[in-house]
Amino acid sequence: MSLMFEEIDSQESPIGEISLRRRRIPAFGERDIYEVKLGDEFLMSSMFYAAEEALSTLGLAAVQGGDLRVVVGGLGLGYTAVKALEDARIAELLVVEALDTVIGWHRDELVPLGRVLNADARNRYVLGSFFELATSPETGFDPDCDGQRFDAILLDIDHSPTEYLNSANASFYTTENLALMAQQLRPGGVFAMWSQNLPDAEFEALLKTVFPSVASHVVAFYNPFQNNEATNSVYVCVTAEQGC
Repeated sequence: MSLMFEEIDSQESPIGEISLRRRRIPAFGERDIYEVKLGDEFLMSSMFYAAEEALSTLGLAAVQGGDLRVVVGGLGLGYTAVKALEDARIAELLVVEALDTVIGWHRDELVPLGRVLNADARNRYVLGSFFELATSPETGFDPDCDGQRFDAILLDIDHSPTEYLNSANASFYTTENLALMAQQLRPGGVFAMWSQNLPDAEFEALLKTVFPSVASHVVAFYNPFQNNEATNSVYVCVTAEQGC
């Protein structure tokens, strides 16, 4: 690698070329910054992960009890999954990722948090489309246990409820398909979702057609590139205590 930049890996995927890069910016010292790009679009950076961690923190804070079984939708650079595993109540974490390339980066420890995830026996990678598995409750997320129900589902794949990583994902954001996903939650279970935008009133109204409790949280963090505060949001939804 040169001192300033290295493309660690680049591969074709069903949604375009995806690449993992590492670079340094002199103003930030000798800090390695990891970035994921899809084509020319930046998907994520290790410079900004406060909201990804907040997805786990806020989502799991709404879950009662212990011996928790949790799904994370979208692996990315691993921040949501690693933060979830800091909760001692977690018994099993399934990280659902559609791109085997991204799982490979973690298994081969090409990204820093891969080592953390690989070392934790509670973590399991599941290769598959989150959206297809979410809307198939008869089989569900766990390939080893059809119809398994979970205490929490934490989703960070699309940019927002109206801006999609893949246009095919748009059909998920309907009452019908959200309800199919909710069938895979235990009574009192939590669905939490990250968005790059501020809370969307129309999406909140949609969530309320499925979940009796819906809260939106604004997560603020410092953006050193723009020298100002940036914001993302996290939606936290709770199912009824009694089964459907």
